[in-house]
Amino acid sequence: MSQTYDLVFRGGTVVNQDGTGKADLAVKDGRIAAIGDLSRAAAAETVDVTGLHLLPGVVDSQVHLREPGNEHKEDLESGGRAAALGGVTAVFEMPNTKPPTTTPEALADKVARARHRMYCDFAFYGGATTENVDILADIEREPGCCGIKIFMGSSTGNLLVDKDEDVLRVLKAIRRRAAIHSEDEARLRERRELALLGHVDTHHVWRDAEAAILCTTRLLRLAREAGKRIHVLHVSTADEIPILAAAKDIATVEVTPQHLTLAAPECYEALGTLAQMNPPIRGHEHRDGLWAGIASGVVDVLGSDHAPHTIEEKEQTYPKSPAGMPGVQTLVPVMLNHVNEGRLTLQRFVDLTSAGPQRIFGMSRKGRLAVGYDADITVVDMAATRVIEDKWIASKCGWTPYNGMKVKGWPIGTVVRGRRVMWDDELQGAATGEPILFVENLPRH
Repeated sequence: MSQTYDLVFRGGTVVNQDGTGKADLAVKDGRIAAIGDLSRAAAAETVDVTGLHLLPGVVDSQVHLREPGNEHKEDLESGGRAAALGGVTAVFEMPNTKPPTTTPEALADKVARARHRMYCDFAFYGGATTENVDILADIEREPGCCGIKIFMGSSTGNLLVDKDEDVLRVLKAIRRRAAIHSEDEARLRERRELALLGHVDTHHVWRDAEAAILCTTRLLRLAREAGKRIHVLHVSTADEIPILAAAKDIATVEVTPQHLTLAAPECYEALGTLAQMNPPIRGHEHRDGLWAGIASGVVDVLGSDHAPHTIEEKEQTYPKSPAGMPGVQTLVPVMLNHVNEGRLTLQRFVDLTSAGPQRIFGMSRKGRLAVGYDADITVVDMAATRVIEDKWIASKCGWTPYNGMKVKGWPIGTVVRGRRVMWDDELQGAATGEPILFVENLPRH
């Protein structure tokens, strides 16, 4: 008996475990049901994707969506819109909200807020503090939890965990891979006076490369002592790459599109405080070192560190201006432009944005285009040339550091569990986002 599918994408170029090649892809009940020549297949809906590439759904494993507490600059709904418009099918959101995500109840509250308000699927980090060590194991078992986040430098509220003994307590208390903001807090405090009033170009002088190197070296020692896995977020220095390469048994590595694209001093001259983030955008030698980390395979994932603030907030005089910039909507076009310019292959992009997050965090049924997996697909036109503009940005902040940047490669469609949620720059239907399932906290039936 012939199979009738819900949806068939015909004539596209599929990028998956088989390599890159022309194939049709069929969806049934939200999952991938067949890949190959489906010219005779019956389907409720058929979409011609000739000339387009079908990639496994892009996962942005580091975003700050500001809800609860700072909804004036972003909330889960607007952040989900930005993700879907940018070709992102799933996001992992950070715990530094108000209140912070430091209890099982706070994490469950975020899941409830996000369900069917976000256009993409989602997961949330629990935040470690010096006071909640005894409940961290409960938090990481919550449905929709992707792991525990430790801020060893630069945090809000009570989320700073900077002393060795406290980091060790946290690592020993948890089972899953911990994600870390790695900047040495003591060095940041010592050098605070180097952040000169009104001179954002001193941001990377104050928060220098040594602050990151010191902290990452300490962190690796503590992780080995605890016997635990760690994920080092937004690595920003060339020097950390060989250190982390020697620790691949326990450490995985994230870099951001902005650290791969922007460089000091030009970014501060052109963008001012819009280029301010933690850890900072550094000089060309560090950007080159991060690209070397991608080429050598040391870097495991790309995360945008989407951290929106309003223009009014960012226009405050440095260093009163807040660190962070939006990025979830621009991750795909910015990185596809790097693919088209020869800095990485399309397969490596897929590895960094789909297979990498699956490998590190153990997402269930996500991360590849294969039969039985969720039909999460990022459809891209590698030949499309567009200009990124502020007016395209769906985030409440309404701006992007890439405003005016001409790129080649553009997200045409975002498919989440078999449903087209974005097509040709337009959101489709109602939001149906659901919490991501993880192998390490699958529900018991």
